[in-house]
Amino acid sequence: MLVEINGKALISHVYERASKAPKVDRVLVATDSSEIFKHIKKEGGEVYMTSTKHPSGTDRIAEVVEREIRADVIVNVQGDLLMDSPKMIEDALSPFLSPQGNPVMTTLKKSIVSHEELNSPHVVKVVTDAKGRALYFSRSRIPFLRDTASGEEFPPNLYFKHYGLYAYQKDFLLTFVKLPLGKLEISEKLEQLRALENGYPIDVVETQTEGWEIDTQDDLERVRKLWCGKNFKTNVENQ
Repeated sequence: MLVEINGKALISHVYERASKAPKVDRVLVATDSSEIFKHIKKEGGEVYMTSTKHPSGTDRIAEVVEREIRADVIVNVQGDLLMDSPKMIEDALSPFLSPQGNPVMTTLKKSIVSHEELNSPHVVKVVTDAKGRALYFSRSRIPFLRDTASGEEFPPNLYFKHYGLYAYQKDFLLTFVKLPLGKLEISEKLEQLRALENGYPIDVVETQTEGWEIDTQDDLERVRKLWCGKNFKTNVENQ
């Protein structure tokens, strides 16, 4: 979280973008790292130390929410998700703001346009039903094209990557972290599968905003090259 991109720590970029989202009332960092705690404090951000025993970031957030936060909806932006724009947060919140919407949990997807992303286990894929609710998340290629050779171009709007950004009704978030872990979550190491395995729907919103999840050293180097010389601060302020 403290690696630098364009002279600024990754966690600082994420915090800055979250703070620019118009419909977000409060932004804080939940961490069990004293280094991250000191860094955010030094930059004037709001940060809370949590237990070191949490199995996921969602459990960490729930600890802080239960003891500190009064809100109807909680947004979980993972600290390694570098957003081009806070519009990504607005997209995740949109079902909650719709007169017809009453989701318990939302997340995001974006069309996959490269075989590199499609075949990478670090890029999580999602398939949805006709109403835009998640059917499954996987590190594998889903759906599988039975009659298409692996080297051929894939059809547009068939494959979607999932971004690790979630919004929850507060009550559901506190319920979610008490749910039992299922075989799918344990196998794929994807915590959102816990909701599906226990019968809770996840509304999936398609976003046009680009984001980069920094999971590996290769991811970091790729983003550093991409951002070289680009003024993303101005881009965010203009959204």
